[in-house]
Amino acid sequence: MQHDYQHLFGMLEENGMSDWSATLQQQLADYFTEVKHGDYPKWKAAIDSMPSIKPGSIALQQDAVQIGTTKDLSEQDKSLLHTQLQTLMPWRKGPFNLFGIQIDTEWRSNLKWQRLHSHIKPLQNRTVLDVGCGNGYYGLRMLGQGASYVLGVDPTLLFLMQFRAINKYLATDNMSIIPFGIQALPEYELNFDTVFSMGVIYHRRDPLAHLQQLRNCLIPGGELVLETLVIEADGAESLTPQGRYAKMNNVHEIPSCQLLLAWAEKAGFHKPRIIDVTRTSLGEQRVTDWMQYESLADFLDEHDPSKTIEGYPAPVRAILLADK
Repeated sequence: MQHDYQHLFGMLEENGMSDWSATLQQQLADYFTEVKHGDYPKWKAAIDSMPSIKPGSIALQQDAVQIGTTKDLSEQDKSLLHTQLQTLMPWRKGPFNLFGIQIDTEWRSNLKWQRLHSHIKPLQNRTVLDVGCGNGYYGLRMLGQGASYVLGVDPTLLFLMQFRAINKYLATDNMSIIPFGIQALPEYELNFDTVFSMGVIYHRRDPLAHLQQLRNCLIPGGELVLETLVIEADGAESLTPQGRYAKMNNVHEIPSCQLLLAWAEKAGFHKPRIIDVTRTSLGEQRVTDWMQYESLADFLDEHDPSKTIEGYPAPVRAILLADK
């Protein structure tokens, strides 16, 4: 498992982050020596038994990340691959198309990407840190925009395994996901050109500390891309859910756009600006054959979809950009 990360360690050392490289090498060695997740052997076996196929084409710049076509494999191999990819369900971020197998994920993440990619600083030749990266869909879109390296951070082991399944065929050395939470980021400064944090800040007990930690990861002049739930309000207000919000149990504080901008300024960012505010629709987040659990329709009041099942305002999401 360690060899999968050699290019990551090299990238960190080349970019003045040798201290973190050394720490990570030990943390990853410890993690994979004894993985403490009961489904890990099943997921690993599924990936190991996926057929060896060389994709004839790869497209990272379209809505569904596409690796190969049906022409690249036999019907027997396609059936086997389909079965093993389903072993890695639920698939939440995407969509993907692997050799003609359309993985229709819970989130149509391409819609969020469309809302932001033309507003951010061009990713060409930039090193990117993606905090809360999920299975790497956005990271792959970043590679498609010319990023030199994308490092994803996400504690959910299944998401790492989904990325490994995809990368079995993509075979890129320019992207890694480490199965750790944001607390694994060091307290000393890092040197990334762009930092993404999408769908994370409302899960943090101290949103200001989260923003300061993200700022700490950027080079001077680097860019933060932050996406979050917001409430629609004129002033600097926030919602602190009592219990769950849309059936999520660890939502601590949802800011208004004005408060979010104030947080970013207080954390030391320059020129914070909101580039998009969009209400989450049932077309963007829903149950599919690849994610068969509850989704947005189950989180809303069936009689009044402008409210969550708990009576709070239904999910609205905003994208903030800011500079260091």
